[in-house]
Amino acid sequence: MKLFRIAIPAVIVPAILLTLPGCNTNSSSSRKSALWEKELGAVLNTAESPDEAHKELNLKVDLIAKGSYGRRIFREMTPQYITIHSTQNYTGDAYAHAKALKRGALRGGVIGYLCWHFTVQDDAVIQHIPTDERGEHADFDGPGNRYSIGIEMCEHNGNNQLKTMERTAKLAANLMYHHKIPIENIRAHYHWPREGYSTPNKNCPHFLMENGRPGDTWRWFVGRINRHHQRLIAYDEAVRQQQQQEEEERRRNSIVLHFWDRVTHWIRVS
Repeated sequence: MKLFRIAIPAVIVPAILLTLPGCNTNSSSSRKSALWEKELGAVLNTAESPDEAHKELNLKVDLIAKGSYGRRIFREMTPQYITIHSTQNYTGDAYAHAKALKRGALRGGVIGYLCWHFTVQDDAVIQHIPTDERGEHADFDGPGNRYSIGIEMCEHNGNNQLKTMERTAKLAANLMYHHKIPIENIRAHYHWPREGYSTPNKNCPHFLMENGRPGDTWRWFVGRINRHHQRLIAYDEAVRQQQQQEEEERRRNSIVLHFWDRVTHWIRVS
């Protein structure tokens, strides 16, 4: 079921990625991201239709009831960012998080209950609130909550972390496409400071951070999101070119038919 509310240059722009939060390149983090890239394999350098990309997510919509807990107040949102988190919960899968959110078990935030938009595990994505509603997952009343779609990556025992990251990258690419969110607006939870905390910038998602901050591994992950997104953009470009060719073919045929009509008319009156 599709509920995103609201599409080939398969090249990452280095200048964009360099603007993302980071720290000095660390050799161990470089080795980690290189190993992960090898295990996952390169993102295909071919166009992919948005519909097919959506099917691959295995999205399951299990919304918090409207008017209850994290949705007890309707707060409309036009998403401008995507914020990536990790659950740091080693016993709860995506389905357990969905149940917890639906019964108001997770307290906090401005309205008293935590909520975010999607939870991802290795084989599925669960949606908890529509993408045009504000969540409570980042920075209280700050821009992270007011303008960003929140995605939590599962860490429960038995979950495949690499597959979870890859499914998250594909989800983020889909959301970028549907909401026209630029690559520089993919943010780690770390990016949004929490007022009143002794460590306002949270080490999250911790397995993509270096020394508690975004660095080489985070840039690798954002680059992978970007490559998936470029496949969707490439599909649009291929469709546009095909439509342009068909229109040109119709135009040529129209010219030929018009010329032939004139010739046959001249022959008849001669």
